[in-house]
Amino acid sequence: MSINVRKRTRQMGKWLYPGMQVKRWLALVAVGTAFISFGLAIWIDLRPVFYSSQFLWGLISALARSVSNDISGPLVIAAGIALMTLGMRLVLDSITEVLVPEGDDELVEKLFRHRRLSRGPKIVAIGGGTGLSTLLRGLKRYSSNITAVVTVADDGGSSGRLRQEFGVLPPGDLRNCLSALADEEKLLTELFQYRFKMGEGLAGHSFGNLFLTAMAEITGDLEKGVEASSKVLAIRGRVLPATLDDMTLWADLDDGRHIEGESNISHAGGSIARIGCSPERPRALPQVVAAIREAEFIIIGPGSLYTSVIPNLLVPGIVEALRTSRAPKIYVCNIMTQHGETDGYVVSDHIQALDQAVGSRIFDAVLVQKEPPNQNLDRYRAEHSEPVVVDREKLVLMGLQVVLANVMEERETIRHSPLKLSRALVRWYTRSTNLKQTRAS
Repeated sequence: MSINVRKRTRQMGKWLYPGMQVKRWLALVAVGTAFISFGLAIWIDLRPVFYSSQFLWGLISALARSVSNDISGPLVIAAGIALMTLGMRLVLDSITEVLVPEGDDELVEKLFRHRRLSRGPKIVAIGGGTGLSTLLRGLKRYSSNITAVVTVADDGGSSGRLRQEFGVLPPGDLRNCLSALADEEKLLTELFQYRFKMGEGLAGHSFGNLFLTAMAEITGDLEKGVEASSKVLAIRGRVLPATLDDMTLWADLDDGRHIEGESNISHAGGSIARIGCSPERPRALPQVVAAIREAEFIIIGPGSLYTSVIPNLLVPGIVEALRTSRAPKIYVCNIMTQHGETDGYVVSDHIQALDQAVGSRIFDAVLVQKEPPNQNLDRYRAEHSEPVVVDREKLVLMGLQVVLANVMEERETIRHSPLKLSRALVRWYTRSTNLKQTRAS
Protein backbone atom coordinates (compact mmCIF):
# COMPACT_ATOMS: atom_id res chain seq x y z
CA MET A 1 0.00 0.00 0.00
CA SER A 2 1.46 3.37 -1.03
CA ILE A 3 2.19 6.12 1.49
CA ASN A 4 -0.54 8.29 -0.06
CA VAL A 5 -3.21 5.60 0.30
CA ARG A 6 -2.16 4.84 3.90
CA LYS A 7 -2.28 8.55 4.75
CA ARG A 8 -5.75 8.97 3.22
CA THR A 9 -7.01 5.84 5.02
CA ARG A 10 -5.66 7.12 8.33
CA GLN A 11 -7.25 10.54 7.77
CA MET A 12 -10.60 8.95 6.93
CA GLY A 13 -10.35 6.82 10.05
CA LYS A 14 -10.00 9.94 12.19
CA TRP A 15 -13.59 10.85 11.42
CA LEU A 16 -14.60 7.81 13.50
CA TYR A 17 -12.34 8.57 16.48
CA PRO A 18 -14.06 8.83 19.91
CA GLY A 19 -15.10 12.38 20.79
CA MET A 20 -15.21 13.69 17.21
CA GLN A 21 -19.04 13.92 17.39
CA VAL A 22 -19.34 12.68 13.80
CA LYS A 23 -20.52 9.07 14.21
CA ARG A 24 -23.76 10.16 15.91
CA TRP A 25 -24.62 12.42 12.98
CA LEU A 26 -23.80 9.68 10.45
CA ALA A 27 -26.18 7.40 12.36
CA LEU A 28 -28.80 10.15 12.26
CA VAL A 29 -28.38 10.38 8.47
CA ALA A 30 -28.86 6.60 8.20
CA VAL A 31 -32.03 6.74 10.32
CA GLY A 32 -33.32 9.65 8.23
CA THR A 33 -32.64 7.70 5.02
CA ALA A 34 -34.59 4.74 6.38
CA PHE A 35 -37.54 6.99 7.30
CA ILE A 36 -37.57 8.52 3.82
CA SER A 37 -37.59 5.02 2.29
CA PHE A 38 -40.49 3.91 4.49
CA GLY A 39 -42.38 7.12 3.77
CA LEU A 40 -41.99 6.72 0.02
CA ALA A 41 -43.07 3.09 0.26
CA ILE A 42 -46.26 4.07 2.14
CA TRP A 43 -46.94 6.99 -0.22
CA ILE A 44 -46.76 4.94 -3.42
CA ASP A 45 -48.85 2.12 -1.88
CA LEU A 46 -45.94 -0.37 -1.98
CA ARG A 47 -46.60 -1.53 -5.57
CA PRO A 48 -43.28 -0.31 -7.10
CA VAL A 49 -41.55 -1.48 -3.93
CA PHE A 50 -42.98 -5.00 -4.36
CA TYR A 51 -41.71 -5.32 -7.94
CA SER A 52 -38.35 -3.78 -7.01
CA SER A 53 -37.96 -6.17 -4.08
CA GLN A 54 -38.87 -9.12 -6.33
CA PHE A 55 -36.16 -8.06 -8.79
CA LEU A 56 -33.57 -7.55 -6.05
CA TRP A 57 -34.45 -10.88 -4.42
CA GLY A 58 -34.00 -12.64 -7.75
CA LEU A 59 -30.64 -10.94 -8.25
CA ILE A 60 -29.48 -11.90 -4.74
CA SER A 61 -30.68 -15.52 -5.22
CA ALA A 62 -28.80 -15.80 -8.51
CA LEU A 63 -25.65 -14.42 -6.89
CA ALA A 64 -26.00 -16.87 -3.96
CA ARG A 65 -26.41 -19.84 -6.34
CA SER A 66 -23.36 -18.91 -8.42
CA VAL A 67 -21.06 -17.84 -5.56
CA SER A 68 -20.74 -19.33 -2.06
CA ASN A 69 -22.52 -17.47 0.77
CA ASP A 70 -19.21 -17.12 2.62
CA ILE A 71 -17.90 -15.09 -0.32
CA SER A 72 -20.95 -13.34 -1.78
CA GLY A 73 -22.21 -11.99 1.59
CA PRO A 74 -18.97 -10.27 2.61
CA LEU A 75 -18.49 -9.16 -1.00
CA VAL A 76 -21.82 -7.31 -1.06
CA ILE A 77 -21.14 -5.80 2.39
CA ALA A 78 -17.72 -4.64 1.23
CA ALA A 79 -19.26 -3.07 -1.88
CA GLY A 80 -21.79 -1.23 0.30
CA ILE A 81 -19.08 0.05 2.65
CA ALA A 82 -16.97 1.13 -0.33
CA LEU A 83 -19.88 3.09 -1.83
CA MET A 84 -20.69 4.73 1.52
CA THR A 85 -17.02 5.62 2.07
CA LEU A 86 -16.70 7.02 -1.44
CA GLY A 87 -19.83 9.11 -1.00
CA MET A 88 -18.70 10.44 2.38
CA ARG A 89 -15.24 11.13 0.97
CA LEU A 90 -16.63 13.11 -1.97
CA VAL A 91 -18.92 15.12 0.31
CA LEU A 92 -16.07 15.91 2.70
CA ASP A 93 -13.77 16.82 -0.19
CA SER A 94 -16.35 19.32 -1.41
CA ILE A 95 -16.66 20.85 2.07
CA THR A 96 -12.89 20.88 2.57
CA GLU A 97 -12.32 22.57 -0.79
CA VAL A 98 -14.44 25.52 0.39
CA LEU A 99 -13.46 25.71 4.05
CA VAL A 100 -9.80 24.66 3.90
CA PRO A 101 -8.55 25.18 0.33
CA GLU A 102 -4.89 24.66 1.27
CA GLY A 103 -5.16 20.90 1.88
CA ASP A 104 -7.51 17.95 1.35
CA ASP A 105 -6.91 16.47 4.79
CA GLU A 106 -6.79 19.65 6.84
CA LEU A 107 -10.47 19.70 7.83
CA VAL A 108 -10.39 16.47 9.83
CA GLU A 109 -7.09 17.55 11.42
CA LYS A 110 -8.60 20.87 12.50
CA LEU A 111 -11.74 19.19 13.84
CA PHE A 112 -9.71 16.51 15.64
CA ARG A 113 -7.43 19.13 17.22
CA HIS A 114 -10.37 21.34 18.17
CA ARG A 115 -12.18 18.48 19.93
CA ARG A 116 -9.02 17.41 21.78
CA LEU A 117 -8.10 20.91 22.92
CA SER A 118 -11.66 21.77 23.96
CA ARG A 119 -11.47 18.92 26.49
CA GLY A 120 -8.23 20.30 27.96
CA PRO A 121 -8.06 21.68 31.53
CA LYS A 122 -9.19 25.19 32.39
CA ILE A 123 -5.86 26.98 32.81
CA VAL A 124 -5.22 30.48 34.16
CA ALA A 125 -1.74 31.87 33.43
CA ILE A 126 -0.77 35.08 35.27
CA GLY A 127 2.14 37.32 34.31
CA GLY A 128 3.35 39.62 31.59
CA GLY A 129 6.26 40.43 29.32
CA THR A 130 7.90 37.83 27.08
CA GLY A 131 7.73 35.19 29.83
CA LEU A 132 3.95 34.84 29.70
CA SER A 133 3.76 34.81 25.89
CA THR A 134 6.48 32.11 25.82
CA LEU A 135 4.44 29.97 28.20
CA LEU A 136 1.24 30.44 26.17
CA ARG A 137 2.89 29.26 22.96
CA GLY A 138 3.39 25.88 24.57
CA LEU A 139 0.18 25.64 26.60
CA LYS A 140 -2.08 26.13 23.57
CA ARG A 141 -0.97 22.67 22.37
CA TYR A 142 -2.66 21.09 25.40
CA SER A 143 -5.83 23.11 25.89
CA SER A 144 -7.94 25.84 24.34
CA ASN A 145 -9.47 26.65 27.73
CA ILE A 146 -6.72 29.13 28.61
CA THR A 147 -7.15 32.52 30.27
CA ALA A 148 -4.07 34.74 30.23
CA VAL A 149 -4.17 37.44 32.92
CA VAL A 150 -1.82 40.23 31.87
CA THR A 151 -0.31 43.14 33.78
CA VAL A 152 -1.15 46.65 32.58
CA ALA A 153 1.59 48.51 34.48
CA ASP A 154 3.91 48.96 31.47
CA ASP A 155 4.81 52.60 30.79
CA GLY A 156 7.82 52.33 28.50
CA GLY A 157 8.41 52.14 24.75
CA SER A 158 5.51 52.14 22.30
CA SER A 159 3.02 51.16 25.04
CA GLY A 160 4.11 54.07 27.21
CA ARG A 161 3.76 56.56 24.36
CA LEU A 162 0.26 55.34 23.51
CA ARG A 163 -0.65 55.48 27.19
CA GLN A 164 0.43 59.13 27.39
CA GLU A 165 -0.96 60.25 24.03
CA PHE A 166 -4.30 58.38 23.97
CA GLY A 167 -4.93 57.64 27.64
CA VAL A 168 -5.33 53.91 26.94
CA LEU A 169 -3.94 51.12 29.07
CA PRO A 170 -0.62 49.77 27.71
CA PRO A 171 -1.31 47.21 24.97
CA GLY A 172 2.19 45.71 24.56
CA ASP A 173 1.95 42.62 26.79
CA LEU A 174 -1.63 41.99 25.67
CA ARG A 175 -0.46 42.10 22.06
CA ASN A 176 2.29 39.53 22.74
CA CYS A 177 -0.18 37.15 24.38
CA LEU A 178 -2.74 37.47 21.57
CA SER A 179 -0.03 36.66 19.04
CA ALA A 180 1.14 33.67 21.10
CA LEU A 181 -2.37 32.17 21.30
CA ALA A 182 -3.27 32.80 17.65
CA ASP A 183 -3.83 29.70 15.51
CA GLU A 184 -1.76 31.08 12.63
CA GLU A 185 0.88 32.32 15.02
CA LYS A 186 3.87 32.85 12.70
CA LEU A 187 2.21 35.27 10.27
CA LEU A 188 0.27 37.12 12.97
CA THR A 189 3.30 37.44 15.21
CA GLU A 190 5.27 38.98 12.35
CA LEU A 191 2.40 41.37 11.65
CA PHE A 192 1.68 42.27 15.27
CA GLN A 193 5.35 42.62 16.16
CA TYR A 194 6.16 44.72 13.08
CA ARG A 195 7.65 47.98 14.28
CA PHE A 196 7.56 51.06 12.08
CA LYS A 197 11.06 52.37 11.42
CA MET A 198 10.11 55.72 9.96
CA GLY A 199 7.25 58.15 9.68
CA GLU A 200 6.44 61.09 11.91
CA GLY A 201 4.57 59.77 14.96
CA LEU A 202 4.79 56.15 13.71
CA ALA A 203 8.47 55.39 14.23
CA GLY A 204 8.96 53.03 17.17
CA HIS A 205 5.33 51.91 17.34
CA SER A 206 4.39 48.29 16.64
CA PHE A 207 1.45 47.51 14.38
CA GLY A 208 -0.13 45.36 17.11
CA ASN A 209 -0.10 48.19 19.64
CA LEU A 210 -1.77 50.55 17.18
CA PHE A 211 -4.31 47.86 16.25
CA LEU A 212 -5.30 47.26 19.89
CA THR A 213 -5.45 51.00 20.59
CA ALA A 214 -7.77 51.47 17.62
CA MET A 215 -9.95 48.55 18.75
CA ALA A 216 -10.14 50.01 22.26
CA GLU A 217 -11.26 53.33 20.81
CA ILE A 218 -13.88 51.67 18.60
CA THR A 219 -15.31 49.33 21.24
CA GLY A 220 -15.12 51.73 24.20
CA ASP A 221 -12.40 50.21 26.40
CA LEU A 222 -9.38 47.93 26.25
CA GLU A 223 -11.19 44.85 27.54
CA LYS A 224 -13.74 44.95 24.72
CA GLY A 225 -10.99 45.83 22.26
CA VAL A 226 -8.98 42.76 23.25
CA GLU A 227 -12.11 40.59 23.08
CA ALA A 228 -12.90 41.82 19.57
CA SER A 229 -9.27 41.34 18.53
CA SER A 230 -9.38 37.79 19.88
CA LYS A 231 -12.27 36.99 17.54
CA VAL A 232 -10.50 38.56 14.58
CA LEU A 233 -7.34 36.58 15.30
CA ALA A 234 -9.19 33.34 16.21
CA ILE A 235 -7.01 32.74 19.27
CA ARG A 236 -7.10 29.60 21.41
CA GLY A 237 -8.31 30.83 24.78
CA ARG A 238 -8.64 34.44 25.86
CA VAL A 239 -6.48 37.30 27.06
CA LEU A 240 -7.63 39.62 29.86
CA PRO A 241 -6.05 42.68 31.49
CA ALA A 242 -5.66 42.27 35.26
CA THR A 243 -7.47 45.58 35.82
CA LEU A 244 -8.91 48.43 33.80
CA ASP A 245 -7.68 51.01 36.31
CA ASP A 246 -4.82 53.29 35.24
CA MET A 247 -2.19 51.50 37.30
CA THR A 248 1.24 53.01 38.04
CA LEU A 249 3.95 51.00 39.80
CA TRP A 250 6.26 52.41 42.47
CA ALA A 251 9.13 50.91 44.43
CA ASP A 252 11.04 51.81 47.58
CA LEU A 253 14.73 50.90 47.36
CA ASP A 254 17.06 49.87 50.18
CA ASP A 255 18.97 53.13 49.83
CA GLY A 256 15.81 55.15 50.62
CA ARG A 257 14.91 56.21 47.09
CA HIS A 258 11.27 56.12 45.96
CA ILE A 259 10.95 55.25 42.25
CA GLU A 260 7.74 55.66 40.25
CA GLY A 261 6.98 54.07 36.89
CA GLU A 262 7.53 50.48 35.73
CA SER A 263 10.20 51.43 33.21
CA ASN A 264 12.16 53.38 35.85
CA ILE A 265 12.25 50.67 38.51
CA SER A 266 14.58 48.22 36.78
CA HIS A 267 16.85 51.08 35.65
CA ALA A 268 17.17 52.65 39.10
CA GLY A 269 20.17 50.49 39.95
CA GLY A 270 19.19 49.57 43.51
CA SER A 271 17.79 46.76 45.61
CA ILE A 272 13.98 46.75 45.84
CA ALA A 273 12.70 46.72 49.41
CA ARG A 274 8.99 47.24 48.76
CA ILE A 275 6.75 47.56 45.74
CA GLY A 276 3.26 48.94 45.35
CA CYS A 277 0.98 50.76 42.93
CA SER A 278 -1.27 53.73 42.51
CA PRO A 279 -4.22 53.49 42.95
CA GLU A 280 -3.47 51.48 46.07
CA ARG A 281 -6.29 48.97 45.49
CA PRO A 282 -6.94 48.63 41.75
CA ARG A 283 -10.18 46.84 40.87
CA ALA A 284 -9.89 43.37 39.39
CA LEU A 285 -11.67 42.68 36.14
CA PRO A 286 -14.74 40.53 37.04
CA GLN A 287 -13.95 38.09 34.22
CA VAL A 288 -10.48 37.53 35.69
CA VAL A 289 -11.89 36.72 39.14
CA ALA A 290 -14.44 34.34 37.58
CA ALA A 291 -11.74 32.61 35.51
CA ILE A 292 -9.56 32.03 38.60
CA ARG A 293 -12.51 30.62 40.56
CA GLU A 294 -13.36 28.22 37.74
CA ALA A 295 -9.73 27.30 36.97
CA GLU A 296 -8.49 23.72 37.23
CA PHE A 297 -4.82 24.76 37.00
CA ILE A 298 -3.17 28.11 37.82
CA ILE A 299 0.32 29.15 36.69
CA ILE A 300 2.13 32.26 37.94
CA GLY A 301 5.10 33.46 35.90
CA PRO A 302 7.62 33.31 34.37
CA GLY A 303 8.58 36.94 33.81
CA SER A 304 10.26 39.92 35.43
CA LEU A 305 9.50 39.42 39.11
CA TYR A 306 8.74 42.99 40.17
CA THR A 307 7.48 44.49 36.90
CA SER A 308 5.59 41.62 35.21
CA VAL A 309 4.50 39.07 37.83
CA ILE A 310 3.96 40.98 41.08
CA PRO A 311 1.88 43.83 39.51
CA ASN A 312 -0.93 41.30 38.96
CA LEU A 313 -0.74 40.37 42.64
CA LEU A 314 -1.19 43.99 43.71
CA VAL A 315 -4.84 43.71 42.62
CA PRO A 316 -6.76 42.62 45.77
CA GLY A 317 -9.55 40.88 43.86
CA ILE A 318 -7.05 38.62 42.07
CA VAL A 319 -5.25 37.74 45.31
CA GLU A 320 -8.50 36.90 47.11
CA ALA A 321 -9.61 34.66 44.22
CA LEU A 322 -6.22 32.88 44.28
CA ARG A 323 -6.46 32.30 48.02
CA THR A 324 -9.88 30.68 47.78
CA SER A 325 -9.14 28.64 44.64
CA ARG A 326 -8.61 24.91 45.20
CA ALA A 327 -6.88 24.41 41.85
CA PRO A 328 -3.21 23.32 41.83
CA LYS A 329 -1.07 26.48 41.70
CA ILE A 330 2.57 26.66 40.64
CA TYR A 331 5.10 29.46 40.27
CA VAL A 332 7.57 29.27 37.37
CA CYS A 333 10.86 30.84 38.45
CA ASN A 334 13.12 32.66 36.02
CA ILE A 335 16.30 30.96 34.82
CA MET A 336 18.50 34.06 35.07
CA THR A 337 18.57 36.97 37.51
CA GLN A 338 17.54 40.36 36.14
CA HIS A 339 19.76 43.37 36.73
CA GLY A 340 17.95 46.09 38.65
CA GLU A 341 15.27 43.71 39.95
CA THR A 342 16.65 40.40 41.21
CA ASP A 343 20.44 40.86 41.44
CA GLY A 344 21.90 38.01 43.52
CA TYR A 345 18.49 36.38 44.07
CA VAL A 346 18.18 32.64 44.65
CA VAL A 347 14.86 30.85 44.13
CA SER A 348 13.74 31.34 47.75
CA ASP A 349 14.28 35.11 47.38
CA HIS A 350 11.75 35.11 44.53
CA ILE A 351 9.29 33.25 46.76
CA GLN A 352 9.78 35.65 49.66
CA ALA A 353 9.25 38.66 47.38
CA LEU A 354 5.96 37.17 46.17
CA ASP A 355 4.87 36.34 49.74
CA GLN A 356 5.70 39.88 50.88
CA ALA A 357 3.73 41.46 48.03
CA VAL A 358 0.67 39.29 48.68
CA GLY A 359 0.91 38.90 52.44
CA SER A 360 0.71 35.10 52.36
CA ARG A 361 1.61 32.04 50.29
CA ILE A 362 -0.72 31.55 47.32
CA PHE A 363 0.87 28.67 45.38
CA ASP A 364 1.74 25.05 46.14
CA ALA A 365 4.89 24.43 44.12
CA VAL A 366 7.73 26.12 42.26
CA LEU A 367 9.14 24.95 38.94
CA VAL A 368 12.86 25.60 38.41
CA GLN A 369 15.40 24.80 35.72
CA LYS A 370 17.18 21.54 36.63
CA GLU A 371 20.53 21.91 34.83
CA PRO A 372 22.19 25.35 34.95
CA PRO A 373 22.96 27.01 31.60
CA ASN A 374 26.52 26.85 30.29
CA GLN A 375 26.39 28.95 27.11
CA ASN A 376 26.52 32.72 26.60
CA LEU A 377 27.24 33.23 30.31
CA ASP A 378 29.99 35.77 29.63
CA ARG A 379 27.50 37.91 27.78
CA TYR A 380 25.03 37.71 30.68
CA ARG A 381 27.71 38.43 33.27
CA ALA A 382 28.58 41.57 31.33
CA GLU A 383 24.94 42.55 31.83
CA HIS A 384 25.16 41.71 35.57
CA SER A 385 22.97 38.62 35.18
CA GLU A 386 23.63 35.16 36.63
CA PRO A 387 21.80 31.81 36.70
CA VAL A 388 19.27 31.67 39.55
CA VAL A 389 20.59 29.25 42.18
CA VAL A 390 18.14 26.58 43.38
CA ASP A 391 18.37 26.46 47.19
CA ARG A 392 16.25 23.34 47.41
CA GLU A 393 16.64 22.63 51.13
CA LYS A 394 15.35 26.06 52.10
CA LEU A 395 12.45 25.75 49.67
CA VAL A 396 11.44 22.43 51.22
CA LEU A 397 11.64 23.99 54.71
CA MET A 398 9.33 26.74 53.41
CA GLY A 399 6.77 24.03 52.68
CA LEU A 400 7.04 24.16 48.88
CA GLN A 401 7.07 21.30 46.42
CA VAL A 402 10.11 21.80 44.17
CA VAL A 403 9.64 20.69 40.56
CA LEU A 404 13.00 20.28 38.82
CA ALA A 405 12.81 20.07 35.02
CA ASN A 406 14.95 20.89 32.02
CA VAL A 407 12.76 23.57 30.46
CA MET A 408 15.45 25.78 28.93
CA GLU A 409 16.60 26.44 25.39
CA GLU A 410 20.01 27.99 24.81
CA ARG A 411 20.44 29.95 21.64
CA GLU A 412 21.54 33.57 21.42
CA THR A 413 19.60 34.07 24.64
CA ILE A 414 18.86 31.79 27.58
CA ARG A 415 15.13 31.42 27.95
CA HIS A 416 12.34 28.96 28.63
CA SER A 417 11.39 26.60 25.82
CA PRO A 418 7.63 26.86 25.17
CA LEU A 419 7.30 23.13 24.48
CA LYS A 420 9.51 21.87 27.32
CA LEU A 421 7.98 24.26 29.85
CA SER A 422 4.36 23.47 28.96
CA ARG A 423 5.10 19.73 28.90
CA ALA A 424 6.65 19.85 32.38
CA LEU A 425 3.74 21.90 33.75
CA VAL A 426 1.03 19.67 32.27
CA ARG A 427 2.88 16.59 33.56
CA TRP A 428 2.97 18.07 37.09
CA TYR A 429 -0.70 19.05 36.89
CA THR A 430 -1.69 15.54 35.78
CA ARG A 431 0.28 13.95 38.62
CA SER A 432 -1.18 16.40 41.16
CA THR A 433 -4.73 15.79 39.96
CA ASN A 434 -4.32 12.01 39.98
CA LEU A 435 -2.83 12.12 43.49
CA LYS A 436 -5.71 14.27 44.75
CA GLN A 437 -8.26 11.86 43.23
CA THR A 438 -6.48 8.88 44.78
CA ARG A 439 -6.52 10.47 48.24
CA ALA A 440 -10.19 11.42 47.86
CA SER A 441 -11.12 7.83 47.01
